[in-house]
Amino acid sequence: MPKPSDTKQRILDVARELFTSQGVQRTSLQDIAGRLGITKPALYYHFPSRDDLVRSIVQPMLDDGEQFLLAQEARGDAPVRELIEGFFDFNYRHRADVIMLLAEMPTLADLGLIDKALGWRTRLTTLICGPSPTLEQQARAILALGGLQDVCMQFPDAPVEDLKAAAVAGALDALGG
Repeated sequence: MPKPSDTKQRILDVARELFTSQGVQRTSLQDIAGRLGITKPALYYHFPSRDDLVRSIVQPMLDDGEQFLLAQEARGDAPVRELIEGFFDFNYRHRADVIMLLAEMPTLADLGLIDKALGWRTRLTTLICGPSPTLEQQARAILALGGLQDVCMQFPDAPVEDLKAAAVAGALDALGG
């Protein structure tokens, strides 16, 4: 994916900040343009609608998550610890977007952006537990993966290596191993 222009990147950064603090539906394109000191038509030049702006913010995260999963599925034999560590790294890297996703689930669902992200847990569960996991295995995997995501958001100021070690250990405990 090509790198956005400086103006486009500034728009994305300000929009992400406002969407996270105010909500997508409560943030107008005029709010974003005003914060940037540009005209609304200048913003429309880069993003024809708020929906396009939201998609542009979360698409790199979705692409990164899909790449991670496809690589692990192609490999097929990744140790559980590596899967958990990779999922931690992904969530930590994209924690600002994950916070926005969680705060705006209905809006993002309307845009068709949630299904893919929610399907990742099912795919990861299959990689962790095998093709026919029991209900208990599935529940443990979902608790481990969801808890891992929560830790990335709950402790943004913790040293990343300490946080990763604690989160991975907790996820592995939740999985029973």
